[in-house]
Amino acid sequence: MDKTVLLAIPLLPLAAAIVAGLFGRLIGRTAAHVVTIAAVGASFVLSAQVAWQLITGQVPVFDGTVYTWAVSDGIRMDVGFLVDSLSVLMMCVVTFVSLCVHVYTIGYMHDDPGYQRFFSYISLFTFAMLMLVMSNNFLQLFFGWEAVGVVSYLLIGFWYQRPSAIFANLKAFLVNRVGDFGFVLGIAGVVYFTGALDYKSAFAAAPMIAQQTLALSPEWTVSAITLICICLFIGAMGKSAQVPLHVWLPDSMEGPTPISALIHAATMVTAGIFMVARLSPLFEQSEAAMSFVLVVGATTALFMGLLGVVNNDIKRVVAYSTLSQLGYMTVALGVSAYSVAIFHLMTHAFFKALLFLAAGSVIIGMHHEQDMRKMGGLAKVMPITAITCWLGSLAAIGTPFFSGFYSKDFIIEAAHESQRWGATYAYWCVLIGVFVTAVYSFRLIFMTFHGEPRWGQGGAHDDHAHDDHGDGHGGTPHESPWVVTLPLILLAVPAVAIGYLTVQPLLFGGFFGDAIQVLEKNDVVRELASHFHGPASFALEAPLHPPFWLALAGVLVAWFTVLKRPHALDGLAAALAPLRRVLDNKYYFDWFNENVLAAGSRGLGRLFWKAGDQTLIDGALVNGSAGLVGALAGVVRRVQTGYLYTYAFWMVIGLALLLGWFLLRA
Repeated sequence: MDKTVLLAIPLLPLAAAIVAGLFGRLIGRTAAHVVTIAAVGASFVLSAQVAWQLITGQVPVFDGTVYTWAVSDGIRMDVGFLVDSLSVLMMCVVTFVSLCVHVYTIGYMHDDPGYQRFFSYISLFTFAMLMLVMSNNFLQLFFGWEAVGVVSYLLIGFWYQRPSAIFANLKAFLVNRVGDFGFVLGIAGVVYFTGALDYKSAFAAAPMIAQQTLALSPEWTVSAITLICICLFIGAMGKSAQVPLHVWLPDSMEGPTPISALIHAATMVTAGIFMVARLSPLFEQSEAAMSFVLVVGATTALFMGLLGVVNNDIKRVVAYSTLSQLGYMTVALGVSAYSVAIFHLMTHAFFKALLFLAAGSVIIGMHHEQDMRKMGGLAKVMPITAITCWLGSLAAIGTPFFSGFYSKDFIIEAAHESQRWGATYAYWCVLIGVFVTAVYSFRLIFMTFHGEPRWGQGGAHDDHAHDDHGDGHGGTPHESPWVVTLPLILLAVPAVAIGYLTVQPLLFGGFFGDAIQVLEKNDVVRELASHFHGPASFALEAPLHPPFWLALAGVLVAWFTVLKRPHALDGLAAALAPLRRVLDNKYYFDWFNENVLAAGSRGLGRLFWKAGDQTLIDGALVNGSAGLVGALAGVVRRVQTGYLYTYAFWMVIGLALLLGWFLLRA
């Protein structure tokens, strides 16, 4: 495998980001988007070429060092690539979705004063994500991990004039730091036992680490591999927005819609899923850690989906859908179905990027209105957006033959087959989640595109700081320009077909090979293979299984409550008002964080400031010592009278004391 080609894949977006960022004003808006789109497009073509060569056996797996940064105490700190089936799949997904988002951005941000800066940021983000998925060692993994976090901070707060955007990006940054602290501890644990940073050494040492214990106190010891894996997964909880570190993702909708599609569909939020799959040889050694992963994922899948049912902001509904789908992927990881998790990661990347971009198209057409209660009937004036959004939603709810059907159903089946602790709870969570997903997905469809138009009823919730098309708020909705609708069409194709075409090789054809390692006793995918007789047969058998009817029931409930009888459930809603209050307040996670954790931290800071800094350090140590010296000096200076007889007197006294001391010693 040509090392130059591998280097070009991440470095092309980096070079384009530098050009657009540093020289954007000189080269102009058109050149900025041309150079970044060309770079990301070239990365996609090269990634596809490498994937084809690897899949067809023309080249072997590449695992090598590109550059040695430092060697400290025998630990090598390298920049290196591991390009295997798992890596190339991620590379193709990341670059394709990024390319669609780049093209879409031309239309969405065309009148924004930060146009060149935005293209620089999204190209830089693509570089960081590629470095993450191509890494062959923990140091480079951590570099990519932190780099995507930094760039997401810049993108979420892109409209920095808005206080809500600044609050959202700071929240995302701080919550991710909590997860990253656990991630660093996990990496440190690996280095402690292996003395190396590369994956190969860690994977080879995994059985040995599984035999070790760590003493947390004189009486309490824990399994070393369990502690390491839980710490690593805490990092994934932050990046992939798992409960309770999920709170940053809905607020990140304050950023422009293109970054919602790029960061929150295919790239940053799936980094945690990729990381756990990549480190499967470590996680397979700890049943406790896998059960922890399983329960956290199941809780996220169900309870975050419920929040999408009560939300009326079109982007936030899609954001809660992302949270729920990330929970599904985490459940698959928790039952050792890593290949199914990556399969759902891929299908989700396409249909969720499609839904985010479709939501952005609606926002453009509605002159930046995001409240679905002020939409309705848009299918007539925005047919391309409506059709593609329908296709994305059908994929999301697991409609037979659509991409999401195969990946989501196999996650449910894997949870059902698993004997791991927590699997029963996870199975019911993901099964009920099918109904919840259908309700919020088609509630969005029916409220936005169907029924009576509700345009111009009240003010708009700006997604931009200004109007992209200069036609003001409250005008007639219109279809978006071709640079917006073309990416929708391009993403709709894989959202419909990619599952049918790839389910056989990815799950049951040995596609991942040694890239994913599963112990024989945990191999639920092997059990699933015995029930699979081809994608068409599997889809035709869907009516025989509960997910099909749950999804259909969810669609019917959404249709009935939105279009047929909007007030039919008012009585039930009144009876369930306490539950609705809990959902409206997002389970009070934000309240707890802001009023307990943040307020407690500020109170503790004030205590250290007042008692520690002002009273102890400044008052007692600095000013106190100065005052003590001053007081002593005030006493001592009284001896300095300036009279000769006084000095003679003290000399006689001193001499007498000295002689007395000598006499006593004698």
